[in-house]
Amino acid sequence: MLLLSLETSCDETSAAVIRDGVVLSNPVSTQIRLHEEYGGVVPELATREHLRNLPVVVRTALRQAGVEACQLEALAATRGPGLPNALMTGLKFAQSMAFVLGRPFFGIHHHEAHLYSPWIQGTPPQAHFSEFQPNVSLIVSGGHTLLVSVNALLDHEVIGSTIDDAAGECFDKIAKLIGLPYPGGPQLDRLARLGRKDAYAFPRPMLKDPGLDLSFSGLKTAVRYFVEKHPECVAEGSARNDLCASVQAAIVDVLLAKLARAVEKEGVRCVTASGGVTCNSALREGLQRLCAREGYELRLAEPSLCTDNAAMIGILAERKLIAGVAPSGLDEEPMPSWALPGA
Repeated sequence: MLLLSLETSCDETSAAVIRDGVVLSNPVSTQIRLHEEYGGVVPELATREHLRNLPVVVRTALRQAGVEACQLEALAATRGPGLPNALMTGLKFAQSMAFVLGRPFFGIHHHEAHLYSPWIQGTPPQAHFSEFQPNVSLIVSGGHTLLVSVNALLDHEVIGSTIDDAAGECFDKIAKLIGLPYPGGPQLDRLARLGRKDAYAFPRPMLKDPGLDLSFSGLKTAVRYFVEKHPECVAEGSARNDLCASVQAAIVDVLLAKLARAVEKEGVRCVTASGGVTCNSALREGLQRLCAREGYELRLAEPSLCTDNAAMIGILAERKLIAGVAPSGLDEEPMPSWALPGA
């Protein structure tokens, strides 16, 4: 099976070529420099950049894989969730290729792809689904935070989610609040490594709530009020480092506590984690400590597969094709807010 997949859900343009579960190529064109002067992603600019980058990225992916477009047996693209116009560029590009080549097309849910990305490992990256076992998966990104019970391949259920702000959004908004450059999350992580995580006491929203849903808007508000009362903590130095470390600790504590509760409720022995925020050093270390202490197997998505990429889109599309899932229609439109399928 030879498949080309595209990812354009936000501000990264990516194309990947997949053959029999192996990622032959996965170039990603990022737009960080374009958006950094605005302190966040500008949807219209992101869409224009996707239109400019898609032909180049697709040609690069095919060249790196050593294949021609006519050899492709299927096409796939992210259908949602994401920025509507950004999604449209990749979706229509892939649908057009599928129409011209007469090949099946699969519109893929971005978070469902994240869900199975921890099973893509090695060099070159390849899917290790033969090692799959039931697990609780934590998906942490800029727009969503989810706890998912995964019973089998393509069989999963959302058991917890954020009721307001996602963890990644909280990281980014607080980073911007204290004057860190875009993208703020990684900058906050960098400074947090230099600070004391117990320097300031910030709330852990819904930590004692027996359910599995999460909330981070209250933490964001608490930090805003704290900064207004203590503007000196925003200035470069140890106080700012301590602030970053304390904020990061609050977010990570909530994520780990909810995850541990979910694993206990589901009765599984395997934990997976993916999404852009999974690159955060404190979260990765916390996940490793939690699983070592409790005796859980931990599968973390590779950092290159935590952020937006077409490899995970293609691997999931190939799995659906193997499982006999019907292809998507060539007239399907983007789904900016799309419920996780299989739930």
